Amino acid sequence: MPVILTLCPRTRTATCSERALGAPMGGKRHSQVTNSHHFAPGATPKVTRAEFPAIMAPVANTAKSSTVPAIPHGALHVIAPARLHGVKGKPDMVAVGTVIWLASELMFFAALFAAYFNLRNHTTAMAAPGEQTMWEWGSGHFMQDWFGVTLPWFSLINTTVLVLSSVTCQLGVFRAEKGFVSRTGSIVNVGSWGMREWYILTFVMGAFFIGGQGYEYFLLASEGFLLGTNAYSSAFFLATGFHGLHVLGGLLAFLFMIGRTYLARTFTHEQRVHAIVTSYYWHFVDIVWIILFSVIYIIR
Repeated sequence: MPVILTLCPRTRTATCSERALGAPMGGKRHSQVTNSHHFAPGATPKVTRAEFPAIMAPVANTAKSSTVPAIPHGALHVIAPARLHGVKGKPDMVAVGTVIWLASELMFFAALFAAYFNLRNHTTAMAAPGEQTMWEWGSGHFMQDWFGVTLPWFSLINTTVLVLSSVTCQLGVFRAEKGFVSRTGSIVNVGSWGMREWYILTFVMGAFFIGGQGYEYFLLASEGFLLGTNAYSSAFFLATGFHGLHVLGGLLAFLFMIGRTYLARTFTHEQRVHAIVTSYYWHFVDIVWIILFSVIYIIR
């Protein structure tokens, strides 16, 4: 970096600064020399060879703590400090982009909800008095009589597992933010788990949800509830099917994140951000499913 020697017009003191090309003055790397280096008004600052080390000492001390690439413990090559620790006060563009993308996904599911409600209202209005509506016919396939109570029990259990997976995912994020990638104690000691163990558990719970949804599709198909049966069944499979695809995408993201922790020798800021944005996505699909489940299975 170029070192610039400037003269303060008010105090007449010499000032050294170190900055990148095009960077504004007055940053953290600006250091002022002691008042012993005065210059007469109108004089041109001149520094002797003997005085130069004293003037440059503040800049040298700053350079030692500056963002100079280094090889962290366990790494094989130099890693830029911005990749290791991020840039303080600056939002991460990956996180910002993920939030914007999830906003567009929200609009997609909002369109599916609008289609479902519109179809439900029209088919109910078209039904003759006393005739079973298409919605009543469809929602009857989801109910099970367990313990003398008629509820969508199977879907309720599946939903509970998915909601709890959001909790385990967030616990993994807390560990990632503290830099704990893997467990620090026994596998049975949950308190010592790192991000990797919590994410593996989240993956298993998400896979359970997908397996349960596939089994429910199988049961519905055996009862004649198919994608092309009528308009209601089409709306049901489109809404729940697209959500299932999003859950599968989240499972792939978890696999990629877990595999990355095994391959990487150093847990960097980039990997921490990767873990956080993966949790953003997982929380999103959980919230969407809670709304879907309430609308399709619960709200009569």
